[in-house]
Amino acid sequence: MKIKPLVIISCLGIIAGVISVIVYNDRRESQPPIAVNYNPYDNGIYATGIVESFQPTGSNVNIYSEVSNRVTKIFVTNGQKLKKNDPILAIDDSVQRELVEKDIAQIQLDKANLLNVSQQLDKIKKSYSLDAKSVSKNILDNAINAVKIAKATFMVDTQQYKSDQNLLNKYVLRSPIDGLILRITPSVGDYVSPQGSYDLYTQAMLPSVQMGSAEFDLQVRAYVDEILIPRLPGPSKLEATMFIRGLNNASVPLEFVSIQPYAIPNIELSDQRNERVDVRVLPVIFKFKKPKDINIFPGQLVDVYLKGKA
Repeated sequence: MKIKPLVIISCLGIIAGVISVIVYNDRRESQPPIAVNYNPYDNGIYATGIVESFQPTGSNVNIYSEVSNRVTKIFVTNGQKLKKNDPILAIDDSVQRELVEKDIAQIQLDKANLLNVSQQLDKIKKSYSLDAKSVSKNILDNAINAVKIAKATFMVDTQQYKSDQNLLNKYVLRSPIDGLILRITPSVGDYVSPQGSYDLYTQAMLPSVQMGSAEFDLQVRAYVDEILIPRLPGPSKLEATMFIRGLNNASVPLEFVSIQPYAIPNIELSDQRNERVDVRVLPVIFKFKKPKDINIFPGQLVDVYLKGKA
């Protein structure tokens, strides 16, 4: 007697069901969170912050090239301290250098021409002083005008040389402050422009170089949600604590610096230019001393709790 295929399929289905019940009923304990931070204030206000180098005004220094071309040399490394006007990177200046060399040659030609017409004028004046009839008034006037034209041409070409030389100097990007190199976006061979440098990872144009203060102090820019702004106390009573993500209750006390009194769209942290929900945030700036036993770097996201109104 042959077993019908329907019976075999039914048995296989029963076996598969039993195995599924055993597998899905296997309870696994959930892993504990990596780190937990607790609100240290009774009326604490939560805000997300980003660490920056401490600046009296503004944020990190963003450096853009004033000219466009490919990078030929980089003189510094990330994390290096610089003095004002120290070179950071060099941009291909071959075309601009040729213009400057052409200007130098033109100035030399202008000098020779000016010397020639000046000597001609001196000869004509001497001849005219000895015998007024030996030289016509027209020739004398033309010689005088030729010297004036030569001098004007020399001055124009000299100014052109200075302008081209100043532009040539911009092909070396220099440090505008005494500070620390936070990030160099381009590599040798990359293209830079006044719009910045293309970053492969973010696929956006970023500043060619970012610098921060060379001081040991850092600052955190906390963004308070607009619905929590009414709960903020006055600046004289503003207290805050920063927590480092990834560490259990690793707190750092903050010192209030200022409030930027203008609520902005919540695009700073996510770097998204188009928000689906128009949420505004208020930037509040604090500074702090970098702990010796905790690694904190500019650009790092942190959790900030501000003491709200009682």
